[in-house]
Amino acid sequence: MSEGGNPASGHGTDWAYAHCEALVRDGDPDRYFATLFAPAAHRPHLFALAAFSLEVARVRDAVSSPMPGEIRLQWWRDALQGEARGDVRANPVAAALDDTIVRRRLPRQPLVDLVDARVFDLYDDPMPSVRDLEGYCGETASVLIRLGGLILAEGGEPGGAAAAGHAGVAQAVTGLLRALPWHARRGQVYLPADVLAAHGVTREDVVSGRGGPGLAGACADLRALARRHLDAFEGARATISPAAGAAYLPVALVPDYLAAMERPGTDPLRSAIDLPRWRRVFRLWRASRRFR
Repeated sequence: MSEGGNPASGHGTDWAYAHCEALVRDGDPDRYFATLFAPAAHRPHLFALAAFSLEVARVRDAVSSPMPGEIRLQWWRDALQGEARGDVRANPVAAALDDTIVRRRLPRQPLVDLVDARVFDLYDDPMPSVRDLEGYCGETASVLIRLGGLILAEGGEPGGAAAAGHAGVAQAVTGLLRALPWHARRGQVYLPADVLAAHGVTREDVVSGRGGPGLAGACADLRALARRHLDAFEGARATISPAAGAAYLPVALVPDYLAAMERPGTDPLRSAIDLPRWRRVFRLWRASRRFR
C-alpha cells in the first residue's frame, strides 16, 4: 500500500472513497456540506471517517436482534485491528478507512472505542446518567472531530483536544434530541435515566409517546447541557489550529437546532427539527471564515 498523494488521482481505492462520499451525502448532509469547506485533498479521508461512523451507527437498523448486531460490530473491531477474516478491502467503507488510517497515520484505538460505544445502540435500556451520555457522545462524536483535525493538520498538531470533546458532546446531544421521535418509536431511549427520574418520567412514557410536561422538562435540561458544552467549546476555540477548523464546522448548526426545538408548539416526541439547506450552508460558510 503506497502512502501520500491524493486518493482522487488514480489510486486503487478511488471507488471506495466515492462510495463513502455518496454515503455521507445521503446519510449525514450536515457533515457532507461541512466537509466541502475542507481542502479538496483532505475531503476523501474525511468522508471515509464519516462513512465509517454512519455504517457503525446503522448496525441496529440492519439486524433483528442484538446478537447479530454484536457480531457485526465485532467484524469492525477485527477489521480495525487487522484480524477480520475474508477480504476486508472488498467493503468500500473499510477499504477507504484503512487507506485513510495508513496515509494519515491515524490511531486505531479511538475508532475501536467508537465501535464499543455503539454496542449501547443495540439494546433498549435508557442511558444510565448524564455522565454516561457525555461519555457516549465523546466516544462517538468528539472522536470524529479530533481525528478529522488530525487529517487536516497533515501530521502537525491540530490542537483543541478539549474543544473537540465539548464540540462533539454539544453536537451529539442536539442530534439525539432531534432524533427523539424516531428513537422512541423503535424503543430506544438516549435520555439519561437520572434526568428522566428528576422529572417523573419513565422509559414507558417515552416509548409509548405519552410525553407530557415532565418530558418537556427533561429535554430542556438536555438542551441546557448542550449549551454548556457549546460555551466550553467557544472558550477553547483559540486552542484549535486553523488548519483543523473544518472538522469543527458541524457544531455551528447547534444553536439554530436548539432554538428550533424551543419554538412554541414544538412536541419533542412528534415535531421534526430541521433547517432549510440554504441556512445550514450559510452557517457553515460563516463558521469556516472564523478559522482563517
